[in-house]
Amino acid sequence: MAQQDEVFKKIVSHAKEYGFVFPSSEIYDGLSAVYDYGQNGVELKNNIKRYWWDSMTLLHENIVGIDSAIFMHPTIWKASGHVDAFNDPLIDNRDSKKRYRADVLIEEEIAKMDDKIEKEVAKARKRFGESFDEALFRQTNPRVAEHIAKREALHERFSQAMNDNNLEELRQIIIDQEIACPISGTRNWTEVRQFNLMFKTEMGSTADGAMTVYLRPETAQGIFVNYLNVQKTGRMRIPFGIAQIGKAFRNEIVARQFIFRMREFEQMEMQFFVRPGEELKWFQQWKEWRLRWHKALGLGDEKYRYHDHEKLAHYANAATDIEFQMPFGFKEVEGIHSRTNFDLSQHEKFSGKNIKYFDPELNESYVPYVIETSIGVDRMFLSVLCSSYDEQKLENGETRVVLHLPAALAPVKCAVMPLVRKDGLPEKAREIVNDLKFDFATHYDEKDSIGKRYRRQDAVGTPYCITVDHQTLEDNTVTLRERDSMEQCRVEISELHRLIHDKVSLNSLLRKLS
Repeated sequence: MAQQDEVFKKIVSHAKEYGFVFPSSEIYDGLSAVYDYGQNGVELKNNIKRYWWDSMTLLHENIVGIDSAIFMHPTIWKASGHVDAFNDPLIDNRDSKKRYRADVLIEEEIAKMDDKIEKEVAKARKRFGESFDEALFRQTNPRVAEHIAKREALHERFSQAMNDNNLEELRQIIIDQEIACPISGTRNWTEVRQFNLMFKTEMGSTADGAMTVYLRPETAQGIFVNYLNVQKTGRMRIPFGIAQIGKAFRNEIVARQFIFRMREFEQMEMQFFVRPGEELKWFQQWKEWRLRWHKALGLGDEKYRYHDHEKLAHYANAATDIEFQMPFGFKEVEGIHSRTNFDLSQHEKFSGKNIKYFDPELNESYVPYVIETSIGVDRMFLSVLCSSYDEQKLENGETRVVLHLPAALAPVKCAVMPLVRKDGLPEKAREIVNDLKFDFATHYDEKDSIGKRYRRQDAVGTPYCITVDHQTLEDNTVTLRERDSMEQCRVEISELHRLIHDKVSLNSLLRKLS
């Protein structure tokens, strides 16, 4: 665990050093849990969004996109339940004066139990080698069985408390498990209480006439209140979906783990409208399709898993998370939910407007059911960054830091480098840049030795480096270097566009899905 923490610290440091993510307002000592994306970070982030957007709107004829406003009528949040029920259970340590989410403290305790189990399994795997039967070991080893029994008992008690919204029981679990404050080391806890996560502000020219409005805590409601507008103007027939990418805001008390949990973040959401009674079939299909979307990036199939919800939101009849193995454990990057017809029914009730869909095939009107896929852009960004970061020992004894980013997502697709800054090489390199830049994010780099330039491009994840040397002036060939293998080959300048496009185009990812 300590080693993983060290790796994560290196990733955070690397993200700043190479222009991916900066602490917001840093010259004013920063703002907690708010970050800015730098010159490379914004390109990677935009490429992730483009991959998602195109996979939704290009590969599905019945999915279209919208962009709804951040400010919305406050009654929308009353109808959705956010005003009354969008809360986190918080607990304070009286000695450190620090505030924590009670559920997170307990989840971390369960994670520690999981670590103990995995350590026992890892030791046994090392001891027995190829003959090791992990399933049998988990069933028969007394120490592992004891850890699993304690873990399951705690998990069952915790799930029940969350389902019952039993704040007293959550506190009692913390007391019984002897969970201490990470800062003070004491167990001097307050009662658990609920805290609403929405940011409030006022809209209006005078204090007396101002209306209380909220920064939206999710983008989904903007889709729900527009679904009939889209359906009618687009002549959409059920089943159909509406996709949206946008900012959301939550006053997270326990905001941590870099950009994993922030107060200002970005979501990619798609709401898929279906006939009542068909929602669970579509839920299963979207659950499978979304996992394929993640795995197509090639970050490692073993790094993903489903986590089916035991505690369902009041509006859902099925829910699962796609979790990714971060340096700090498996964490949610996407949620797929069957939201029933709760949201649309609530907006029909609170607005007083008829927003039923008329189904010409059934010759009847009904409130559609909804399947939601919701993915955090920032969490997706972090999963890509963490899985791509690598420190490699080379044959010559040197170490290189490289980001094995999926080529289609890389912020820079190729870098063009004159071997020396004379003899007409920079001019020839500029010609190549000017030819490629219309199709690829292309960098020109002439500073330092060629080796240092390669390392610099490796560190930002550039898939290809093109070196222009004196032979180039004779036969119009260049050296093309591939990032991951570091292999170099001589190619015609006229072939560069085709060779690079085949590897870095988003089409290569989208075709895997279609």
